[in-house]
Amino acid sequence: MSGTWAHMTAAELGREIGAGRIHPVELVEAMLDAIDTHPLAPRIYARTTPDRARAEAMAAAGRAKTGLRRGVLDGVPISWKDLFDTAGIATEAGSALLKGRTPSRDAAVLETATHAGLVCIGKTHMSELAFSGLGLNPVTATPPCLNDDRAVPGGSSSGAAASVAFGLAPAAIGSDSGGSVRVPAAWNDLVGLKTTAGSLPLTGTVPLFESFDTIGPLAHSVEDCNLLLAALHGRTPADLTGSSLSGLRLAILESVALDALRDRPSKGFEDAIQRLARAGADIHRVAVPEVAEAMALSAMLCTAEAYGTWRETIEAAPEKMFPRILERFRSGAQYTAMDYVAGWRRLHQLRAIWAERTAGFDAVLLPTSPILPPDANQLMTDSAYYVSENLLAMRNTRIGNMLGLCALTLPTSQPSCGISFMAAPGQENRLLRLGSAAERALR
Repeated sequence: MSGTWAHMTAAELGREIGAGRIHPVELVEAMLDAIDTHPLAPRIYARTTPDRARAEAMAAAGRAKTGLRRGVLDGVPISWKDLFDTAGIATEAGSALLKGRTPSRDAAVLETATHAGLVCIGKTHMSELAFSGLGLNPVTATPPCLNDDRAVPGGSSSGAAASVAFGLAPAAIGSDSGGSVRVPAAWNDLVGLKTTAGSLPLTGTVPLFESFDTIGPLAHSVEDCNLLLAALHGRTPADLTGSSLSGLRLAILESVALDALRDRPSKGFEDAIQRLARAGADIHRVAVPEVAEAMALSAMLCTAEAYGTWRETIEAAPEKMFPRILERFRSGAQYTAMDYVAGWRRLHQLRAIWAERTAGFDAVLLPTSPILPPDANQLMTDSAYYVSENLLAMRNTRIGNMLGLCALTLPTSQPSCGISFMAAPGQENRLLRLGSAAERALR
């Protein structure tokens, strides 16, 4: 693919299509050729969708020629995590349990995005059934990490992040149930958006735990995430012009999020805070002790729902699973229905407490992950290391999922270290405006 095209954002490519300087079919052919020839592509893409991509690019070219483009991203190729159903194309969610599973219809968000003109270039590898924040998958493939070829890339949207980071897609769509968009985005120096649970339809999306499952984009810029979110919704994107940090009240979360923070993530976070303050943000520190209680509920609520969803399929062929993922699913069997109901009732109370304590702030800040990408080989051979790193990888991001928030991660001055901004449920447009201003401050 053209070296210039490989380093352009999705929005930049879309504007070049609109100006007539890039033909959508040429762009798709260049992208497919880049994937075919890249040595790491087999670890990133589970499969490409060349026939579909070419047909969609031809349609986009026709609209561009007649002045009927459907938006900035009309004709831009995007990768999709392999848990979004694609009609007539295998969707296996990184698991041998689903090998050969071929849906007859696209996922609802893929249908909407296709109508908006996005081109589906292929399906990316992921953690098995989306149940790991590491991105390690010995069953199908472990995608590469941008900054460390020995490390895992973060998960479960591992291939989604790698496809963008390695120039094999300008942007990607992933899912986030406990950090699965934000962790791989942070570890690969990308922007990642976790949407509010329930704001986008999960129809046609392979579930993990639907009470927490969300859909979100990974890209090189906040502008791209904004345009992609609009395409997933089928609506007009938020207006990011004129965004500023001046006078905004931001809170650093001191409860849980800063515990056991390793050196480089700490350095990246502190540098980012200083830059945000210099750009005019009014930064405070806030303690919400109830966060720890919400986090303690996550093991029960998440694993119980995951095992309840997948028990029949898993127990029909447990030998097909990576043992560590199998063990994690089975841990959900220990909880009773009474535990589960009581847990959800308490979580709703904790969410109300959080909303009250943070109501005076435009966003709450925390390091996206307290650790750097772990070593892939050590994860395979050292059980204690696997358990500790897996739990730490998504510890901070899970806060947003448990409290029902939307969240945005941006790169910092330190490679593979992100800073996250969490906002109230349904406030994605405000969060993206804030993120656009923060992005300029952090460059």
